[in-house]
Amino acid sequence: MSAVPGADGRLRCGWALASEDYQHYHDTEWGRAVQGEAALFERLSLEAFQSGLSWITILRKREAFRTAFAGFDPQAVAAFGDADRARLLADPGIVRNGAKIDAVINNARALLALPDTESLGGLLARYRAPEGRPAPQTLEDVPAATADSAALAKELKKRGFRFVGPITAYAMLQATGYVNDHLAGCWVRHGN
Repeated sequence: MSAVPGADGRLRCGWALASEDYQHYHDTEWGRAVQGEAALFERLSLEAFQSGLSWITILRKREAFRTAFAGFDPQAVAAFGDADRARLLADPGIVRNGAKIDAVINNARALLALPDTESLGGLLARYRAPEGRPAPQTLEDVPAATADSAALAKELKKRGFRFVGPITAYAMLQATGYVNDHLAGCWVRHGN
């Protein structure tokens, strides 16, 4: 499917028209640069929670996730203990998956354990899509994972991160603007 017109006449990636929530996310956030370790940690955490679920589920629970995980402040989340884990497992506002909750707490600790000369943003930048990469023409042209996302996943795992397979790593690169997978005709790709 190529870019399709929304109610406002603007051409968008077809998935964005599935709901108002998707359209807002598509138009204002997806594929745009994200700055700061806490913001990147939030995206990494949400992508991990999305694994095996629909993104709309995570998007609609995002504020509850932010509240439950202390605004995704890596220092605060890294300090979570057994009582916090129990609180999170009982929180109906989020996805109550013990392995994913444990991964987010672990990933906060892994992030804080990076050497002072490194950052999550720096790691992601190493796997940025090359300049001049052709824009996908249709949704079928957008991969679920790439060799670069597999390499990023391997690098993150080596540094102690969990729930960061090649598909999650690619979704993270897309969501944070390190890869621009807006379709060729999409207004967001060109800022029109």
